[in-house]
Amino acid sequence: MTYQQPVLDDLDRRILAALVANARTSFTEIGHAVGLSAPAVKRRVDRMRETEVITGFTTVVRPAALGWRTEAYVEVFCDGAAPPRRLAEVARTYPEVVAAVTVTGGADALLHIRAADIDHFEEVLERIRAEPFVTRTNSFIALTHLLPNSPEAGSPATPPEETAGR
Repeated sequence: MTYQQPVLDDLDRRILAALVANARTSFTEIGHAVGLSAPAVKRRVDRMRETEVITGFTTVVRPAALGWRTEAYVEVFCDGAAPPRRLAEVARTYPEVVAAVTVTGGADALLHIRAADIDHFEEVLERIRAEPFVTRTNSFIALTHLLPNSPEAGSPATPPEETAGR
């Protein structure tokens, strides 16, 4: 069975924008903003959860508040073609890896790493390099978040309708 992309109308998109801006907004508040009753908003949210348009609700925490003051991106080059499931398995073993993707180009994967400091980052990097299928890495230390209000910078996402006019 193939995945069917859910069809979203303007009201769905406005509800999503409200939830992205503040996932704790009540259905009543959202309903007032979009012109629906609270039960109608709930039905739409339930449908979007069932069709996996909404995959969860979360809390965004500024990484520095948790002691993660160093951030880096690491290209990982593998011996042969390491399968994505193996790369994912390795990435999951490191709590410092906050995101991992396979990529096109020369590298096989790109890891987003957060660490307490440079020494901690270097320790994590050495452990990754010690994986039997990793042939080399290329690291980039993040200096400044150019989009400081992004979730990657530890801020809530900007709702799509706020970014549409930019």
